[in-house]
Amino acid sequence: KANCPYYAKAELLADYLQTNLPNFRVHKIIQHPDKWEWLHDICETNGWEHRQCPIIWRELLDRGGKGQLLGGLNDFLEYAQQYYGITSMMLSEEMLDIAEENLQAHLEIVKEDEEIKSLIKPMQIWITSASVPICYHLIPLLANGEVFGITTEISIHLLDTVQFKEILRSIVMEAEDMAFPLLRSISEHTGLDQAFIDADIIIVLDDVLLNLEVQSLENYIREVSEICQVYAPLIEKNAKSEAKVISSGKTFANLKATMLRIYGPSIRPENIIAIATSWESAAKAMLARKLNMSTAGVKDVIVWGNITGSNYIDLSHAKLYGYDCAIRGPPNFQHPLLNMIYDSEWIHSEFLSAQSTLSSRVSRCTAMLPAHAIATVLRYWYHGSPGEIISVGILSEGQFCIPEGITCSMPVRFQNGNWEVMTELEIDETTQKVLRRLSHELV
Repeated sequence: KANCPYYAKAELLADYLQTNLPNFRVHKIIQHPDKWEWLHDICETNGWEHRQCPIIWRELLDRGGKGQLLGGLNDFLEYAQQYYGITSMMLSEEMLDIAEENLQAHLEIVKEDEEIKSLIKPMQIWITSASVPICYHLIPLLANGEVFGITTEISIHLLDTVQFKEILRSIVMEAEDMAFPLLRSISEHTGLDQAFIDADIIIVLDDVLLNLEVQSLENYIREVSEICQVYAPLIEKNAKSEAKVISSGKTFANLKATMLRIYGPSIRPENIIAIATSWESAAKAMLARKLNMSTAGVKDVIVWGNITGSNYIDLSHAKLYGYDCAIRGPPNFQHPLLNMIYDSEWIHSEFLSAQSTLSSRVSRCTAMLPAHAIATVLRYWYHGSPGEIISVGILSEGQFCIPEGITCSMPVRFQNGNWEVMTELEIDETTQKVLRRLSHELV
């Protein structure tokens, strides 16, 4: 402890030994008195029994192996006397004076460290249910610099229950071994008391295993509600006021976003979104195969409705870039997709009716595709999506005649760190009819 007089006496004796003995080295670990639970952790790690301040041990650096516990001050005095014929004659009054000086010096060092850290602020990213495969594939995407920029350092916090502690630990070790230049730290958490501390971004991956033969839909909805009822107050209490909250996963993405708003009323509604990009990507891939072109050239496919439930893929604004046909132009030249697919029967009979097939593809993609979807939306959120339509589950304010207060996937554009709904888009009668049905299901 920084204010311990016995530590003051042990420290000065150790300093004397280091100064006068050629191969004697001392390393001091000073804790604030309020953080002395550190002693329990260090003893548990090393298998020691010790309860008083200070604790002194010898590390056999030249031979490897774990440290050898010497004990407290009296044990150290005896050790120094027997090995080196040196002892300390410091008086109690001196010990108390030095202990007070030690505490003040420690507080100044802590303050200085905090000031230095405040100048170098890594982005704090929390991922819930972090043992799932999505998280495993998401970490490299977040840490390689493409999402937030090559000058932005990040710290990743993995949150899950105690039963997944070993999985979290293995993910942490592997991420550390990869030595990402921008990954300042990565840690695992199995307790909720410190969840979302200083979070800039919170990615909610919690899912329920949906099996309606086992229990009713209402029970699954109740499970989701209970999860959000725990997370939302913690986000309000611990996260930064502008923290971005992302709902993803295979089930109830819209519902999770809605529940987080209900149970966290002080969280800014525009900072909570649900990810629909997996559906966009799968639809674009299906269209690209039909047109025999690169998936990257298919843009502005819109996903309406319930991301992980009933939704509608809208192609009325979709465009093709770099399409190999008789009419060509510069890289920014585009073709309306519906003009290029002359087989309208295929669109209505195979593509739109194949959404059950599309749903099957998306639900089978348990890792890479949803991880890429989250990373893509975060990149747009921080760097913009100029000229491109992105589908995101957001709180409806009545746009496109969608009822207010529900989370519905709709087209947005990202710019300057924010998003705005593209209300200027015209939607045809068919889409309006579908939206009425989808809105009713969401409500």
